[in-house]
Amino acid sequence: MEIKGLSHLGGKTEYKDNYAPEMLEAFENKHQGNDYWVTFDCPEFTSLCPITGQPDFATIRIDYIPDIRMVESKSLKLYLFSFRNHGAFHEDCVNIIMKDLIKLMDPKYIEVTGIFTPRGGISINPYANWGREGTKYQKLAEERLFSHSFPL
Repeated sequence: MEIKGLSHLGGKTEYKDNYAPEMLEAFENKHQGNDYWVTFDCPEFTSLCPITGQPDFATIRIDYIPDIRMVESKSLKLYLFSFRNHGAFHEDCVNIIMKDLIKLMDPKYIEVTGIFTPRGGISINPYANWGREGTKYQKLAEERLFSHSFPL
């Protein structure tokens, strides 16, 4: 089965050495009339501390309510892998991922959580979200942001 516009799926895997948003690909949502939740858990995320160059390890959780387009999972994997040699703080990674996915898909709602492995005895778990302006999804984003807490 071939899906128009997807180049990574079924092809030879090419891993980028640095941040590569061009790796992201989308396909048409076949259930555009439904509101439903899609979750990706990516437990092998790595990036580099921009100051020390030391690796940071995390699980990145992406939750979204799609509209017309959805992210293709292999392209998402390759995109997340491209952070491996990229120097960015935890908070930057989460916000960059969210903004790149908004640009790719224009979802109704999206949230990205980074659950980073502690270094120096401190865990950093940034959370960013967005809901389409002027809709119930913007209200959902506000409610989830202001009630957000990370379970211990």
